[in-house]
Amino acid sequence: MQTEKINERYTQLSETSCCLSCGGAINYAKPQLNEICVDLGSGRGNDVIRMAEEVGVSGHAYGIDISEGMIAKAKTNIAKFEIENATILQAELEKLPFENNFVDLTISNCTINHASNKQAVWNEVNRILKVGGRFVVSDIYATTAIADEYRNDPVAVAECWAGAVTKDEYLTMLESAGFNNIIIYEESAPYEKGSAEVASFTISGYK
Repeated sequence: MQTEKINERYTQLSETSCCLSCGGAINYAKPQLNEICVDLGSGRGNDVIRMAEEVGVSGHAYGIDISEGMIAKAKTNIAKFEIENATILQAELEKLPFENNFVDLTISNCTINHASNKQAVWNEVNRILKVGGRFVVSDIYATTAIADEYRNDPVAVAECWAGAVTKDEYLTMLESAGFNNIIIYEESAPYEKGSAEVASFTISGYK
C-alpha cells in the first residue's frame, strides 16, 4: 500500500512544475569524467541528464524511480536532449539492479525517507559503490521520533515527512552500512511539515 501511494502521488506530480527536492545533492556531487553515477528517486531525470553530460560519453548516469509517471517523463526528457549515456530504471531502493562495486557516485534528493527499510537501502548503496566511491544525499530527518500512527500511514509517508527518522538514527544507519568520512554540507533550521517537525540536510560519505 505504501509503495502504491508513493507511486500515485509522484505520477500525478510528474506533469506539474512542483519542486520535489528537499535539497541540491547534485550541487555537491561533482561527477567526474568516465564515472558511473546513480540517482535514487530520479524523478523527471534532470539530475541524471546533468550527470550524464558531466561524466562524458565514456561514463554513464542511471536513474532509479518507482513512479511510472516519473519514469515516462524522464525517458521523454532524455530522448528530447539526445542523451545517449543515460538510463532510467524502475526498481525499489532496497533492491538496486546493479552488481557489487559498480558505481562511483550515488545521489538522491528527499527520497530515502520514503523507504520502509532505510537500513536496507543504505546497505544497497554501499554494496553497489566501488571502494572509494561516494554518496551525496539530500534528505530530511525528524527532530523527535515520528509517532507510529503516522509512520504506518502510507499517505503521510508519501507526503515526505512521516517516514523520517531522527538525525542520530540516520547517522547510525550510515555507520552500520559501512560508510566513513561523513560530511554534512548544509543543514536547515527545523520546520513544521505535516504533523512533525523536521529538518533537511545534504550529507556525503565514502565506502
